[in-house]
Amino acid sequence: MPREKIAFLASRSGAAQAALAALQQRYEHVDPEAADVIVALGGDGFMLRTLHQFMDRGTPVYGMNRGSVGFLMNAYEEDGLPERIREASEEILHPLWMRATDENGESTEALAINEVAVTRDSAQAAKIRIIINGRVRMEELIADGVLIATPAGSTAYNLSASGPIVPIGSSILALTPIAAFRPRRWRGALLSNEARVELEVLEYDKRPVLAVADSTEVRHAVRVEIQESRKHRITLLFDPHHNLEERIINEQFTA
Repeated sequence: MPREKIAFLASRSGAAQAALAALQQRYEHVDPEAADVIVALGGDGFMLRTLHQFMDRGTPVYGMNRGSVGFLMNAYEEDGLPERIREASEEILHPLWMRATDENGESTEALAINEVAVTRDSAQAAKIRIIINGRVRMEELIADGVLIATPAGSTAYNLSASGPIVPIGSSILALTPIAAFRPRRWRGALLSNEARVELEVLEYDKRPVLAVADSTEVRHAVRVEIQESRKHRITLLFDPHHNLEERIINEQFTA
């Protein structure tokens, strides 16, 4: 795919806006709708918003870090940008599809690039039944919640909840409890990316939960269905010496 027509997008931060002005002055650019590649300037949060915005177009996204962590971003450098983009390696990601049904029977569908999380929305712990491929695998989890993470999202919320880091290309999803009370020592599970996960909320009238797919929130959810969406395809571009797979490996050896 050609990568000649570049569009620049930036978060509202001062650093990102300054980078946007500098790059637009230096390089020819087009509107995002006409671009072969989008250069996103900001942090991981802005990158996720950009990927969601242009997911259906299939336009590759090359990020440069003007935020804090920048796990999904390349280093910011103004020199040689077209060459860097042409030489970049591709990482293909498939998001999670979520359908959350609330206590009124209304359903909301959303996509998640990082994770789908179901968390308590009151002072009481959530009670959740876990069903995998139509079979009940855990009758009752008592916890602050549970999440399902993609490989790309395994270093985000999943990692902070003590979940495993999942290598890119492993065809695995991480199912991770959040502050589990019962079973106390349960650490979660690794699932095939073809798995269908259903989370049934028990005692939802007394223990309400919040279902979140990246930034889409559904309150008072009673049932949440999750599976990988193969019809959606996201292309991230990374400098060859520091691609996403290498970052995930490095993360596992960082104290």
